[in-house]
Amino acid sequence: MTPLAPGQAGPRPGGGPLAWIRAHPRACDTVLALAVFVAILVGAMAGPHGPHGPRFGERDLTVTTAVLAAVASGALAVRRRFPRSVLAVTGVCTVLELLLETEAPRAPVACSVVIALCTLAARTDRSTTWRVGALTVVVLTAAAMLFGARPWYAQENLGIFAWTGMAAAAGDAVRSRRAFVAAIRERAERAERTREEEARRRVAEERMRIARELHDVVAHHIALVNVQAGVASHVMDSRPDQAKQALAHVREASRSALDELRATVGLLRQSDDPRAPTEPTPGLAVLDHLIDGFVRAGLPVDLDVPRPADALPAAIDLTAYRIVQEALTNVHKHAGQGARATVRITRTADALTVTVLDDGTGPDGPDVPEPGGGHGLIGMRERVEALRGTVETGPRPTGGFRVHVRLPLHTTQPTHQAGASGRSCRTGESG
Repeated sequence: MTPLAPGQAGPRPGGGPLAWIRAHPRACDTVLALAVFVAILVGAMAGPHGPHGPRFGERDLTVTTAVLAAVASGALAVRRRFPRSVLAVTGVCTVLELLLETEAPRAPVACSVVIALCTLAARTDRSTTWRVGALTVVVLTAAAMLFGARPWYAQENLGIFAWTGMAAAAGDAVRSRRAFVAAIRERAERAERTREEEARRRVAEERMRIARELHDVVAHHIALVNVQAGVASHVMDSRPDQAKQALAHVREASRSALDELRATVGLLRQSDDPRAPTEPTPGLAVLDHLIDGFVRAGLPVDLDVPRPADALPAAIDLTAYRIVQEALTNVHKHAGQGARATVRITRTADALTVTVLDDGTGPDGPDVPEPGGGHGLIGMRERVEALRGTVETGPRPTGGFRVHVRLPLHTTQPTHQAGASGRSCRTGESG
């Protein structure tokens, strides 16, 4: 919807005469011109000072009066298109009527000027209204006082002054109201557009968050399932006991993946519940279970975590867990045989630092990444940037890969207990 300019009337709901008038402005102006013409003629033939009030037919209608009334009222039919020209025509007709009609009372041709001046004020700016309105009031009042049949202080002269002044004020008030309504409508439309853009932005952010969660859950557990399934297939005939153990690990990893997927989908179904959590539950409190899964899959992990401290903000706790999960998943997929990982978490008064190192050489040689990499590192960076943290990833000079993340602590966010037991342990490689 295009905002309306000052002086323009917009469509409004509803029907009735007002709706018809707004839909047919030219027909309305024509009817108004006819009504003004009839009113001027009636006023010219009526005597306003009879013994019992105004009396019709006391004065004769002259040709001059009829012509001036026809020209002045006819000009009102195009008052919307040419407001200045119409005001000039009606003003000239009024002055001629004052000059030519010397008998009192005079014909009310001045009423056409009142309508024309009100239209001009409603469709132009305020400065134009004051200049043109003041000129019209002065010229018509001076003409009535100087050339009228009655004394200069007659009430008819004061009436011209009052009616023209009120016409300018009324037109200016109409213009101001239309401008005010147009401004309100424009602000409402802008607010609506802003709400729609904000809604689209929130939807995009939510989609990215869900994509990160599903990637972290699926990539981690499916990688473990893939490795254990490969082990089971390889040793099925020669070492059935080890194959059974690998299949048990497959079953446990798939069950964990299903549990986390169920929790994530449950969050989406609880969007109308204000008390529902807004993030899945994993955190540093269950980091031991994550590390044990990688150890059982054949990836030795050294774990160095701080002693129990104050509660961590929920978003930071979850992000730290997901960073460790994604980094170890990448080590398991890309570091190659015999690789070993180190997870080190340190906490200061203002930040939590997560570092994941490995000494792998990769499947095809040192520091050769797998072609067609996924979205793991991208999602990791998005998580860290959302918390105003920093992330550094890249190969190590001595071989392997390094992930270093620093997360600033925000005590104003909702928190829950990290629950990670303080220890510095080294877990060995499992068969």
